Amino acid sequence: MNRILFEKSEIVDGLATFGGERAEHVLSFLHGEVGQALKTGEVDGPIGTSVIERIDGRTVTVRVSHGEPSLAPWCDLVLAPPRPRAMKRLMPQLATLGAGRIFLVGAKKVEKDFWGATLLNESEYRPLFLAGLMQAGTTAMPVVETRRNFRKFVNEELDALFPGSHRVVAHPYGEGGPRQKSEMPRGRLLLAVGPEGGWTDEEVELLESKGFERISLGPRILKTETAVVGLLVMLGARNEKMV
Repeated sequence: MNRILFEKSEIVDGLATFGGERAEHVLSFLHGEVGQALKTGEVDGPIGTSVIERIDGRTVTVRVSHGEPSLAPWCDLVLAPPRPRAMKRLMPQLATLGAGRIFLVGAKKVEKDFWGATLLNESEYRPLFLAGLMQAGTTAMPVVETRRNFRKFVNEELDALFPGSHRVVAHPYGEGGPRQKSEMPRGRLLLAVGPEGGWTDEEVELLESKGFERISLGPRILKTETAVVGLLVMLGARNEKMV
């Protein structure tokens, strides 16, 4: 936890009072005491510092001073989701690595029972994203949308949602890694990653017809969560400063 984040509703008259995991981090790990400054931020808002004004048992009250902009997301995802347990492990990392909009799509090899998972409820995934943001020290909460009809989404919505984006599709039979930074098209990245069984040939061809460039992490078949993290780390190192 590199920055403690508050929901807007938690900050009242410049003060925020909190307990739970955040307070335990301040008291046990940071050895918090009155007068100590903490790195803090507001979800979907600015970052800054807060000074501890009061400690009541395992509850902390701070005076908030936020005014600096947080790093903005640099990429968006079209993601054919893995099983809920794997998706749950992946979500904090998506927030940490700078994902903005995440469209979960119903590709052919996505397990049908995924769409009934409780993980699709905002009350379930928001705390996972929040943990990832506090790790990264950023505040922009990813936005999740679902589209069960992959073909309809790509044909009818994608261009309007992501105009001018630099588009890449992960595929183990692609042309190798992404281009060098000096050769990368400018614009926010849109990354498409398939399900555990991979995209079908028809799905890859449809994405390519919409301007997606195939990239690969090599010949090994990776789990979705491994592939997404690996791609975002690799692409982020080259793209983020260009957006």
